[in-house]
Amino acid sequence: MVSETATAAAGRNTRSAGWWIVALAIGGILFALAFAPFLFDNVRSQQVAARICIFIVLVASYDLLIGYTGIVSFAHTMFFGLGAYGAAIALRGMGPGWDAVAVGTLAGVGAAALLAILIGLLSLRVKAIFFAMVTLAAASVMLVLASQLSGLTGGEDGITYRAPDLFKPATKLWLDADGKVATLWGVKLNGKLAAYYFVVLSCALLFAVILRVVASPLGTVLEAIRENEMRAEAIGYRVVAYRTGVFCLAAVLAALAGSVWAVWLKYTGPDTALSFAIMIDILLMVVIGGMGTVWGAVLGVTLMSLAQFYLKDLMEVAAHATGDLPLLPELLDPDRWLLWLGILFILLVYFFPKGLVGTLAGKERRA
Repeated sequence: MVSETATAAAGRNTRSAGWWIVALAIGGILFALAFAPFLFDNVRSQQVAARICIFIVLVASYDLLIGYTGIVSFAHTMFFGLGAYGAAIALRGMGPGWDAVAVGTLAGVGAAALLAILIGLLSLRVKAIFFAMVTLAAASVMLVLASQLSGLTGGEDGITYRAPDLFKPATKLWLDADGKVATLWGVKLNGKLAAYYFVVLSCALLFAVILRVVASPLGTVLEAIRENEMRAEAIGYRVVAYRTGVFCLAAVLAALAGSVWAVWLKYTGPDTALSFAIMIDILLMVVIGGMGTVWGAVLGVTLMSLAQFYLKDLMEVAAHATGDLPLLPELLDPDRWLLWLGILFILLVYFFPKGLVGTLAGKERRA
């Protein structure tokens, strides 16, 4: 009896320590993202930080499907691309104004919601694997259309356009006593800074919506559907309606993230908005962070993005540092960074089978 009590107490202490690790890691990431322009003065770092913000929303919205409801979809990038192309086409056709951003975003979100409802009503009654195939086919069709409708989408070359004037680097948000652009902690208060914080605030708002959804009674219903669909149906929940509703909600959130991405990037093409490689990244980020956790998106996206953008540089430094040793320089050749990324992913899945947040925080979740 004493042994069982001690074991239970040790388990609680381990979970408590895990929560602290998760909280500190997430808090540090959010702090770094909030103050990235002041912490990192190079363009590449700010680009990576903006991408992390947008993909946190994209991955968290996908977690509503696969983690909370048990829906496996390969069409999430399609909705992301619809939002991006909606804003891009409007900005190119109407000019760099906020009216274009609003019209394009509404058009992209509306198209994403309509497609999500149609796919959901027609396909969510079938088994998971068949629904996944339907979404994969829909995403493939959208990618082909974006590549071939060059008059509208720019084809394989994509669309370049101008963002609203507020986000121009030459825009002066604040002037000092000499009439020059003011600085804060050495950072110019110009349009470039405004564009970054447009991304941060937009993504923070969308992420807050996702957190509110999972904390509401709707989140409990979604988990009940994931665990036992027949039982949820038996106690009175209209499973198809709920699954269609959350599929539509996730599509709208992805489209909104796509619009923010388009405004930030000032370029939209198949590779940046509709590529199947993006869908693979989303899946990996969800698994690494932890399915059914939402906060896992923060860790998964950050870790995966840093590996994608900086692992090659780190390997180059390591290869030079070990140049006098046998075999190591060849193994650490920067051209082999994808190999090491794959090994890193395998190790993470092996040691953190429920994802970083799920394993460290001791989240109980049945398969």
